[in-house]
Amino acid sequence: MWRALSHLLLPRSALHRSFPSHALTAIEDAIQSSEQKHRAEIRVSIEVAHDLKTLWRVRSTRERALEVFNELGVGSTVERNGVLIYLLLAERHVEIVADRGFDGRVSNDEWLHVGTLIERELAAGRWRDGVLLGIEAATALLTREFPATGPSRNERQDRPAVL
Repeated sequence: MWRALSHLLLPRSALHRSFPSHALTAIEDAIQSSEQKHRAEIRVSIEVAHDLKTLWRVRSTRERALEVFNELGVGSTVERNGVLIYLLLAERHVEIVADRGFDGRVSNDEWLHVGTLIERELAAGRWRDGVLLGIEAATALLTREFPATGPSRNERQDRPAVL
């Protein structure tokens, strides 16, 4: 019941309070800077809340993050090394979804650590800073596993997807 209410009562304007235009630009700039250091792709997706249909259909934030991962084509990179940082504002929850190129390279605990860093900042009301911290932490993992080897190839849009 609480979950449904948190989604239905959160106005769309919450996005602009939490992530004004300049915050989205800072996130985009951080992704561009990050992707100069490695061959992986980072995509950030921010969803305010689910509508009734989605609430009924989707049982967890993880399930929705996996849908968004596919919808945004994050799993379609050449090296299968896309990473989605998914934020659900209604629940102040973060999910990190990494493509199969990271299997056996980056542990679930390492991805959970990235999500925890972001959630800690969200809880303190530092939305932009939380995402920037998450990008920085993810960059360390991506650089370790897929270091840059020449000119950067940008396979996915860097601007955060706002759903």
